[in-house]
Amino acid sequence: MITFVLSLVALVVGYFIYGRIVERVFAPDDRPTPAVSMADGVDYVVLPGWKIFMIQFLNIAGTGPIFGAIMGAKFGPSAYLWIVFGCIFAGAVHDYLSGMLSQRHGGAGLPELVGCYLGKSTKKVMLVFSVFMLIMVGAVFVYSPALILGTICGDSVTWVYVWCLIIFAYYFLATMLPVDKIIGKIYPLFAIAMLFMAVALMVVLFVKWPQLPELTDGLGNLSPKSGPIFPCLFITIACGAISGFHATQSPLMARCMANEKQGRPLFYGAMITEGIVALIWATISSYFFYGGAAQELGVPLTLQAPEVVTTVSSGWLGMFGGALAILGVVAAPITSGDTALRSARLIIAEFLNFEQHTIRHRIYICIPLFLVTLGFLWFNIADEDGFNVIWGWFGWANQTLAVFTLWALTVYLARKSKPYIITLIPAMFMTAVCVAFLLVSKNSFALSNVAGYIAAVIVLLLSGVLFAFWHKKYCRISTDND
Repeated sequence: MITFVLSLVALVVGYFIYGRIVERVFAPDDRPTPAVSMADGVDYVVLPGWKIFMIQFLNIAGTGPIFGAIMGAKFGPSAYLWIVFGCIFAGAVHDYLSGMLSQRHGGAGLPELVGCYLGKSTKKVMLVFSVFMLIMVGAVFVYSPALILGTICGDSVTWVYVWCLIIFAYYFLATMLPVDKIIGKIYPLFAIAMLFMAVALMVVLFVKWPQLPELTDGLGNLSPKSGPIFPCLFITIACGAISGFHATQSPLMARCMANEKQGRPLFYGAMITEGIVALIWATISSYFFYGGAAQELGVPLTLQAPEVVTTVSSGWLGMFGGALAILGVVAAPITSGDTALRSARLIIAEFLNFEQHTIRHRIYICIPLFLVTLGFLWFNIADEDGFNVIWGWFGWANQTLAVFTLWALTVYLARKSKPYIITLIPAMFMTAVCVAFLLVSKNSFALSNVAGYIAAVIVLLLSGVLFAFWHKKYCRISTDND
């Protein structure tokens, strides 16, 4: 528990110190925001700051900082280090700068931003990749709450199918309607439920004060079956540290801000809050797998992440507290799923130059989008290991999306003669992680860990060298133009 307390303090301090540094690098000002200058009553709508924070937190949170932390905690205390350092120096920086850059580009979506700084060819790749990623997010965030609700209703595949259909019906409405009709009204309440869950479970942890694996015990891998710590830990725990999915969500709230100076609490702060949630669940999971909580609750250690959530929540918080906690866990992925598909709609519309003020135009994009998502989901429900399959692909795609975003942000900062080191180092590291995971994962090339490590070092060095060459060339061209 000492490691948990120190990690918690580090996240809070990181927000006030490093968050302020990143804010000064970007330098927000008082220019009119897209919500004011481009108001359309559908996607560009000014919302109160506290609502934007709650919606942003719920949009980016989903099941990522919960399920990812549960599975990541199996690796041991190294999970704490990744959550803390990843969140402060990579994830929160990624979220803040992508949201603020969207502000400066009229609320542009991620492919448009990447195209501006990495070129038109990369923009096309990002368009396909981000829509594919968002479809997977929609599928993951239908499947996980449906699995939890299905377990409550009778623990049968039939109930999972029923809940999938109900959630999809809600998705369609939330994706189609103006942002202030459903999202602006009920999401803050769901966010409160999720925060209640996290705080309540943290209180129980402090009361129990269990003996857990600590950093002083070493950083050895406690779960070799989960794969090597590098790169698997950095893929498994995504949303609690850094997540490319967040860069698709930040533009949604960038279209609702009244002032640029709201950015640090809304984007950087929401990511730090998500990191705290991940930290709590990583500690709970460490207690569950290695501290005897599974035995105390009378359940096997082989439970999947959704089952761990329902068992711990109801077992520790009783019927009422457990119901609220489970509501938070169920509501978070559902709300992230519908905003993921909303983002996909807007990205496709932006690419096709298809205005979205007319409801008919929204339907034209939503119907095929939902059919593809439903097909992907149905295919994996039939697989008894469907959740892990979807999560594995989601994790890799998630972090690969973060790689594109970080490199685009690095180019932006370099062009503005700002200290680009704050995104260059995370960009190089995450590039190495994603390449190594693709090589060693049993679902892809399944090469040896040594081959993955060698490739990671080569990619790390190569990406740094290529950027140095680009930057030198760019500075020379800029000087010539002057």
